[in-house]
Amino acid sequence: MSRVDAVVAGHVCLDIIPQLAPGDLSELVTPGKVAEIGPVTLETGGVVSNTGRALHRLGISTRLMGKVGDDAFGRIILDLFRADDPALAEDMIIAPGEASSYTIVLSPPGTDRFFMHCGGANHSFSADDVPYDRLKNARLFHFGYPPYMRRMYEQGGEQLVRMYRDAKRAGVVTSLDLALPDPQGPSGQVDWADVLARTLPYVDLFLPSLDELAFMLRPGQPPDTLDDVALAGLADDVLALGAGVVVFKLGERGLYVRTGERLPVAPDPDWVGRELWAPIFQAEPMVGTTGAGDTTIAGFLAGFLRGQPLAAALTSAVAVGACNVEAADALGGVRTWDATQARIAAGWARGPLTINAPGWQWDEQQGVWRGPRDRAG
Repeated sequence: MSRVDAVVAGHVCLDIIPQLAPGDLSELVTPGKVAEIGPVTLETGGVVSNTGRALHRLGISTRLMGKVGDDAFGRIILDLFRADDPALAEDMIIAPGEASSYTIVLSPPGTDRFFMHCGGANHSFSADDVPYDRLKNARLFHFGYPPYMRRMYEQGGEQLVRMYRDAKRAGVVTSLDLALPDPQGPSGQVDWADVLARTLPYVDLFLPSLDELAFMLRPGQPPDTLDDVALAGLADDVLALGAGVVVFKLGERGLYVRTGERLPVAPDPDWVGRELWAPIFQAEPMVGTTGAGDTTIAGFLAGFLRGQPLAAALTSAVAVGACNVEAADALGGVRTWDATQARIAAGWARGPLTINAPGWQWDEQQGVWRGPRDRAG
């Protein structure tokens, strides 16, 4: 593998999205009924696609590392990657005899979406599938969705821990995204607090959503009962477990970041000892949220790799996320890096954000809130 900025690995699938007329979804799937529907859209999904391809569109040299089967769906996934850039698919694994992962997305206008998902070859992805000697030619290793990948969470997350330990030994900056475990499925029975305690010492950039992390570290406590003071306490716990930087994806409430003293090769010394909260940008208009979290992460990682100060990287993150929701699919709204930065510089309006915790101050110049634990405050 030639020198690249980022390797994005983990969950990958094919999204099969039929065009449906408005109506009750339960009526559409009535047994014995033939329902006439429109054309189908085929898009790649999962962190490998959403974050990896978004990084590529933001001008970051990227390779994608996931597993597909030697079947028609696998060929479609790889062809869609190659349509962006043939080099993107060079490190994808084709597993003989395995089925490629796919999701059937039923989304009638005006109705909540319904998903039918097959994990396929994602479930067999293990630490042994990562060529660590080739990571030495990359600056960043980003992995996502271990709760959707059986080998990554079974046996107490042994494969996940080993993968991150070996990635750090390769000298690369490491980054981890999560997904929400199924409370009724095998991933929901895992002791995720223990898995994270053994994994995070090898993770430089940890980028979960609040819902995901609350499920893992505050089992039994609904995320909507966590106030903003408790959110900061959760960040304290993550740093104590060993992560260098923790970023919480908060949907309409933007992006929260805490950094400790153990950082990767930071692009700017002002990354040390920070607590910041970036409000979202206003979408014009908001069309759909598919891939919003993944592309927000891509914006943050692109800012990191381009050497931006922390506040600027947060701003880039929420900007890319806002561009994303202006299109129905995960990537259609993502612009180039220069176009995104130009939109920010032109005075793009921010959404409202109220923080219900003491000590927060608005930094007008940086466009972020600074928290009471912020060393620059």
